[in-house]
Amino acid sequence: MQGIYLKLFVPEALRHHGDLLYEWILKQAELIGIPGGSAVRAMAGFGRHGHLHEQHFFELAGELPVILEFFATDEAINQLLALLETENNSLFYIKFHAEAGQTKQPK
Repeated sequence: MQGIYLKLFVPEALRHHGDLLYEWILKQAELIGIPGGSAVRAMAGFGRHGHLHEQHFFELAGELPVILEFFATDEAINQLLALLETENNSLFYIKFHAEAGQTKQPK
């Protein structure tokens, strides 16, 4: 199956409409019809400001990104990105054409 792979980097503690932003995005993706999505919390990283952030117990709670990943049609991914823009969310993302499949068909 051909489609679009989208990876979003969302600040862990950022809220939107009362929900954590990454949870809100997952809900919106499901409503759009994207067949699945994953949220993974980063262990360490640095961004455009060049500051290294690492997880050490509770002192960095909320400073590391949650990485959201989706694979869907171009139309669905563009609809999600348009929604994020209209909701005034400024997030870094990576988007590219990809192929998905299974190594073995389920019985």
